[in-house]
Amino acid sequence: QLQLVESGGGLVQPAGSLTLSCVPSGFTLEGHAVGWFRQAPGKEREAVSCIGSSGKVTNYAPSVMGRFTISRDSAKNTVYLKMNDLKPEDTAVYYCAATTSAIATLKQTWYEYWGQGTQVTVSS
Repeated sequence: QLQLVESGGGLVQPAGSLTLSCVPSGFTLEGHAVGWFRQAPGKEREAVSCIGSSGKVTNYAPSVMGRFTISRDSAKNTVYLKMNDLKPEDTAVYYCAATTSAIATLKQTWYEYWGQGTQVTVSS
């Protein structure tokens, strides 16, 4: 079964940092673009960031630009989301997803494989 596993979520104070990890199960991320998405309670899931298969192209939602950084480590078959200066409005379940396309995209419909999500809570 092809799936993704997220980790690294938790409770953090405002202005704090967390790094999320995304690891595939049953396949390699080589050749796949990967995206991070989030869903807050009562809201629709939204795009956060994405990275192309080469790692050279990235994109971010305006709300996280300058605070979040996406990266990938091919040797570890892992994609990361480094989140700095976290705000209460960043509280959500964060999902990683992979597409068979190599092109980075924030369009959720392009992604075929999804993880179960990891909770991030920003609160004092």
